[in-house]
Amino acid sequence: QVQPVESGGGLVQPGGSLRLSCAASGSIFRFSLVNWYRQAPGKQRELVAAITSGGTTNYASSVEGRFTISRENAKNTVYLQMNSLKPEDTAVYHCNVRYGLMDYWGQGTQVTVSS
Repeated sequence: QVQPVESGGGLVQPGGSLRLSCAASGSIFRFSLVNWYRQAPGKQRELVAAITSGGTTNYASSVEGRFTISRENAKNTVYLQMNSLKPEDTAVYHCNVRYGLMDYWGQGTQVTVSS
């Protein structure tokens, strides 16, 4: 069983930075694809960034060059470093862990970008 837990959200001014963490238990975590999604009020859920078990990364065009996803398998943790934040980045950010047919979601962490 893998239960992702997100942390690191909060209120930040435009242009600021935050680092989100997704920690999960379970030996399969290091072999899993991990995605960060976000959902803003009234909008569809959006895939923000992904990292494979081998470390290959992928980003939405809206965050390319500003966000960096990374993983530390020894700590069963995936990070999302978010720089140059914009008001449109405001959303609840969810961690999603996938291994084969198994699909696990965290409860999310709120990120608010506002002056």
